[in-house]
Amino acid sequence: MAIRPETKVWWGQAQRDFAIARLTHGERAYDAAVFFFCEQASQKALKALILHRTAKMPPRIHNLPELGRLVGVPAKLSRFLAELQPHYIRTRYPDAAGAVTNKIYDGRLSLHFQRGTEKVLDWVRSRLR
Repeated sequence: MAIRPETKVWWGQAQRDFAIARLTHGERAYDAAVFFFCEQASQKALKALILHRTAKMPPRIHNLPELGRLVGVPAKLSRFLAELQPHYIRTRYPDAAGAVTNKIYDGRLSLHFQRGTEKVLDWVRSRLR
């Protein structure tokens, strides 16, 4: 099945967001790497797959476990998406975190979420062919 141009845009942005996650990790901006870029890369990759399969724009939701359910991710990836989900809010809104976010996240946690995100992207990539 050929990849639709719209799918390529979503997939390309997912890859770009993941590349920025790696860069921000390297700069020790762990909160940005975890929250925005890993979460966004996962979300956009899943939405690319929805678009690829349905030829319709993906739902305007930000719920990673629900997006994973819609594309049938395996249980291990579903658990990862559920683990990543709360960090989107926690690192975006200071009252949700209860602290300045760069004080909460460290390199170990950032690397954990990068590795999980990479697995999500690998899984999606294998289904976009």
